[in-house]
Amino acid sequence: MPEIELSDDPSRLDVARIHGWLASSYWTPGVERVQVERQIAGSHCLGAYLPDGTQVGFARVISDRASFAWLADVWVDEPARGQGLGRRMVGWYLDHPDYADIRRFMLATRDAHGVYAKLGFDALVRPDRLMEKLSGAFAAVLATDS
Repeated sequence: MPEIELSDDPSRLDVARIHGWLASSYWTPGVERVQVERQIAGSHCLGAYLPDGTQVGFARVISDRASFAWLADVWVDEPARGQGLGRRMVGWYLDHPDYADIRRFMLATRDAHGVYAKLGFDALVRPDRLMEKLSGAFAAVLATDS
């Protein structure tokens, strides 16, 4: 596969493609495009691009860029999988100067624990200290997620 460029230039994001990916994911099945647009607008987004400009990857971070960051929506298009692009995108954030002093970088995953462990992520040290409030619709999605 040709060299893939990473860029956080928001003007390069293919929102239609990103929406398609996320709407087909286990974590946001059927998500509306307007929701994806709002998520992108409130996040530091990263795209991965082939030399012809086709977007083949996406990730985003929500952060105060001081003490907390949440990694979300890491996606690699099927033909580009298995070549370390997901790890490369996550590493891009971990190495970014805006996140150098982050005390807690978090994420949620159903099936990629090994990938994230290689990048320094671990299970929660104090899960008893974290709580969440889910919308009714998202709680229903999680209830059917296996």
